[in-house]
Amino acid sequence: MDSFKLLMKAMKGNKLLYVGAILSVALATAFTLAGPLVISFTIDSVIGNEPMEVPIWIKNIIDLVGGKETLAQNLWLCSFALIVLTIGRGLFIFLRGKWSAVASESIAKNIRENVYDHLQHLSYEYHVKAETGDLIQRCTSDVETIRRFLAVQFVEIGNAIFMVTFVLSILLSFNVKLTLIAMAVVPIIFVAAMVFFVKMRDAFQKSDEAEGRLSNVLQENLTGIRVVRAFARQQYEIDKFDEKNTEFRGLTYRLIKLLAWYWALSDIVCLLQIGAVLIFGAYWAAAGEISLGTLVVFTTYEGMLLWPIRQMGRVLADFGKMIVSLKRIAEILDEPLEITDEAQLKPEIKGNIEFKDVYFEYEKERPILNNVSFKVKQGQTVAILGPTGAGKSTLIHLLGRLYDYQKGSIKIDGIELKEIDKKWIRKNVGIILQEPFLYSKNIKDNIRIAWKDAPDSQVFEAAQMASIHDVILDFEKGYDTLVGERGVTLSGGQKQRVAIARTIINDYPVLVFDDSLSAVDTETDANIRKALKARKEKTTTFIISHRISTLSEADIILVLDGGELAQTGTHEELIAQQGLYKRIWEIQNSLEEELLMGTKTV
Repeated sequence: MDSFKLLMKAMKGNKLLYVGAILSVALATAFTLAGPLVISFTIDSVIGNEPMEVPIWIKNIIDLVGGKETLAQNLWLCSFALIVLTIGRGLFIFLRGKWSAVASESIAKNIRENVYDHLQHLSYEYHVKAETGDLIQRCTSDVETIRRFLAVQFVEIGNAIFMVTFVLSILLSFNVKLTLIAMAVVPIIFVAAMVFFVKMRDAFQKSDEAEGRLSNVLQENLTGIRVVRAFARQQYEIDKFDEKNTEFRGLTYRLIKLLAWYWALSDIVCLLQIGAVLIFGAYWAAAGEISLGTLVVFTTYEGMLLWPIRQMGRVLADFGKMIVSLKRIAEILDEPLEITDEAQLKPEIKGNIEFKDVYFEYEKERPILNNVSFKVKQGQTVAILGPTGAGKSTLIHLLGRLYDYQKGSIKIDGIELKEIDKKWIRKNVGIILQEPFLYSKNIKDNIRIAWKDAPDSQVFEAAQMASIHDVILDFEKGYDTLVGERGVTLSGGQKQRVAIARTIINDYPVLVFDDSLSAVDTETDANIRKALKARKEKTTTFIISHRISTLSEADIILVLDGGELAQTGTHEELIAQQGLYKRIWEIQNSLEEELLMGTKTV
């Protein structure tokens, strides 16, 4: 997405606020510039004898209060005019700040919501590869950079334009020669600001990317802090963080040095400019070429003129930062959403499944599944066994359409899987992942994640089937016990059983255990499978496991090896033939016998 289009889309509904803010800038500038004119008029025409050269409407106001003589006798009226102008200036500065702040906060909110919504609908594959810390940094720090520019610097552009336009026109009306001197360094400062803008933009992009890498290291460390402590890797993690932190500090320090150089050089140039105006203005005032009031106007306006022009360097620098942040956010929004077609089929899912010559690869010409074929009838239990990397989890991911197969066919109840709506299939295929993720909520809310209004009776029933109900009741707060971030306060087996309860509460027609019984003991494993079988015999169940006792009761056992279906059959059929299944069965049997003999000896 183009950065400008992204910004315009986010500004929808807030443009009038910016129009009001810019108009307030113009009026605040007018009130600001009127002050020195009042002072000049007072010095030259009220106290002095210079003729009144003022607009007719101001002359009418002067005549209304009694003319120049009355003003000379009541100088407090001139002071009162300055007070009124100051109040007017303050009012419009307040409105400028309020309207720009409201608009910028709304725009930042819109951007955050758009990015968050987009992330929710990106493919499973994208999130597998993306760095979480960098995504967090884009959604927070980069959005804040945009908000800060729109709240402060955006209206400064209008301020600079109005100030230069108004001041230039007023100064030219007083004295052309002194105006040329007063404007001499403006082109120089503007060119310096443009050079500064280019350098700051490039430097900020490197700094911003470094901050993303730093955030990712921090996120990984905090997420895996228990692993770090378990392996005594604190110093390694500290060194890794220090490396990224040093990189970020160096790149940010370069930004600060660029800013310091710009402000220092522009200060010198601006002070020289003000000095030139004072020298030439004082000389011509002494020579009678200009009035004392004119000199006051020029010296006052010179500071007003140079500040916003000098500030343009900062404005352009922050503009460069905003462009970088917009591009980084646009990179997320440019990622294609997971393809969904509302017109796709939403049939009743019963659980008859057929894989035929299914082929899938993550990388070109490196197949994970190759010509996998099997059939499952509704209500059957399918066990899947295989070494690491054999394609077990991938097969399950294809069934839930987290990925789409490249060749072959997968049919559910006779309908091609690719023709079924993705959201619909995921509402009917419940997957209990190998690594359960629990939210930082209480146990009851975690079980209700997929069914927010589930009655307590359903929650308790699901927990009983997952063999976790009695354990939960032993906790001090029972089902109201907070599990902490990622379920850190629960053991591995407890987390898995809560995740199982969270899934089976929905009564899916197809249920998948992706090695999610690995952290529970054999007895609990058997109790869970027994409860599931008693609950609904029509549920088609897939169980990935390396435990033969878990697989042995399945109706069909699939043995995957190297991405291919090496063996298929029942437990009795597979132990009667040579192959991977029998070897694992023999190994586990021998280990159990050794353990039993050791127990008897003791």
